[in-house]
Amino acid sequence: MTVAGQPDPATPAYTFDNDDPAAAERLALSSAVLDGFTISRLAPLGDLTGRRCLELGAGNGSVADWLVDQAGPSGQVLATDINTRHIPADRGYRVVRHDLTRDPLPDGPWDLIHARLVLRHVPGRHEILRRLAGALAPGGTLAIEEWEPYRAGLVLAAPEAEAEELFYRFETAVEQLTAARAVDLHWPWQVHRAMAEAGLVEVDTAVHARSWPGASVGARHYAATIRLLRPRLLEAGMTGEHLDRLSGYLQDPRMVVRGLLTVSTIGRRPTS
Repeated sequence: MTVAGQPDPATPAYTFDNDDPAAAERLALSSAVLDGFTISRLAPLGDLTGRRCLELGAGNGSVADWLVDQAGPSGQVLATDINTRHIPADRGYRVVRHDLTRDPLPDGPWDLIHARLVLRHVPGRHEILRRLAGALAPGGTLAIEEWEPYRAGLVLAAPEAEAEELFYRFETAVEQLTAARAVDLHWPWQVHRAMAEAGLVEVDTAVHARSWPGASVGARHYAATIRLLRPRLLEAGMTGEHLDRLSGYLQDPRMVVRGLLTVSTIGRRPTS
């Protein structure tokens, strides 16, 4: 397969740069926040022993680690990302640098394809989903998980009014930054229909979120996002003092925030 070169300047850049020094921490916190729900969705799909599994946008490889354990020595797991620097190379799966917008899909067919927080960042996501559905083996499963920034109830409790105000200003700025890079905020709710239109069956969608008090893993994930995006948040109109104060609030257990909604959609290719 073709390995992607440097991104074209005309292509919108990924909002969360994995080359940033704060990226490793943010990826680790993302795994801590999301892996439990992801595994709860993938585990009931059936025995993966000996199966071929493709993990797209593998991040730090945490889900690929789990898939290796499920597939066993007779199975195959391929972990791909446009930037593979945080994916360990010694965990029993293969690692390939891959750009969904340019490169052909890795040779299938695949028994399971999983992509988490990937397609909403990618132009041509509807066509890519159709290609993914077509790369499944008969009876194979496609699992797509996305964050949906539903704003109501993002702050469940706050030590003072300023904390809530700053958090919503931060979320507004992040939405502006992602929208400027062609992120489709409506995509998570379009996946179910797109899978059905691609010919997948037994399509099922589940939505998950939970509360995170200050200093918890979820609150620390928000703080890591502030560190990673800080230069662009300043360009978006927040001040250094705002960001520092919000980071402080996110360490206060009296501050309770809700995680973004995780929309998980799973569909299966018919056996015949």
